Amino acid sequence: MLEFLTLDGLAPTVLIALFFLAMLAGFVDSIAGGGGLLVIPVLFAVGLTPAQVFGTSKLGACFGSFSASMTFIRRGEVQVRPMLGIIAATFIGSVLGALTLQVIDAGILRDLIPFLLIAIALYMLFAKNAGAFETHRRLSEIAFALIFGIGLGFYDGFFGPGTGSFWALAYVTLAGYTLRRATGHAKVVNFTSNVAAFIVLAAGGHVLWGLGVILAAGQFIGARFGAKLVLSKGAKLVRPMLVVMSLAITARLLAQDPEHPLSRLVLSIWQSVGGSV
Repeated sequence: MLEFLTLDGLAPTVLIALFFLAMLAGFVDSIAGGGGLLVIPVLFAVGLTPAQVFGTSKLGACFGSFSASMTFIRRGEVQVRPMLGIIAATFIGSVLGALTLQVIDAGILRDLIPFLLIAIALYMLFAKNAGAFETHRRLSEIAFALIFGIGLGFYDGFFGPGTGSFWALAYVTLAGYTLRRATGHAKVVNFTSNVAAFIVLAAGGHVLWGLGVILAAGQFIGARFGAKLVLSKGAKLVRPMLVVMSLAITARLLAQDPEHPLSRLVLSIWQSVGGSV
């Protein structure tokens, strides 16, 4: 009866569910990153091709990161002008990453990233004062922009999982920011890399615009709530969320790669425990 309401081949009930899922993804992503963990598997499940999944989800991610960024900027937690250098570097890096993805398999990073994400989770778990207070900068703004703007911009355009965690750690440890301030700045550069990668994917015709608008609306709303919560709770909220999302992204990557050394280790331990019971 509601067939005329279908969009991009998806029924109204599916579209409504995706809208609310996008809201939750935007909320989570604005705090610690990892919102794609929620959206991307579902887009695959409803029948989108890999290129459509990444192109369409990037549209939603653009609006979510924009919403969070504007919330931090309006509250005075982020000043855009001093960030112009790192914004430009991140944009260039992300475009290069997205273009590279067209010719090289991103799987070459799968072995390394889980180890880095576990290291971030352990650091945030045990370094209790990390990001609680402002500290001195350990890397100049120019060096920080060139290394992390281009580096993490490239990574986000090329592969992506855990980018928010990497940015938060970089801003806390090398720029001396609090976790709240680091999260705000991370959203701005994350928005930049999202836009750059989206432009490349959209130019290749990999975006379902109707579905993308629904995801964008949901993530825009969810990210606004999440950013406001970060501003009010600070490190007390961001630290545990970073730990949880870093481990969640690691679990997802390992589940996709049963041949990864960590996957085999976990399986071996599980079989040993199961055999001894």
